Amino acid sequence: MIQRDWLSKTLAGVVLGLIIALECSALYARTALDVPPPIRMQLTMWVVMPVWLSILSGCYLFKNGRRAWLWLVAASVVLLGGVFAVGMV
Repeated sequence: MIQRDWLSKTLAGVVLGLIIALECSALYARTALDVPPPIRMQLTMWVVMPVWLSILSGCYLFKNGRRAWLWLVAASVVLLGGVFAVGMV
């Protein structure tokens, strides 16, 4: 059965999933200082796709599109706060 709000869930997963994936990448880049720089740069770059695709595939588990947007915006704000908190230390 196709749900009515699959488009809003998909857009939430694509847009906010990318933002969350980039924030996770930035958080990793700022916290993994013991990893040699060439390896850290590669891992920072390659961590984006698995996180993004996991969020995109998981966004269909939300009850509706509104909940997907709300939860993913909240996760994005929390991660952004974490990125800034780690960057300030």
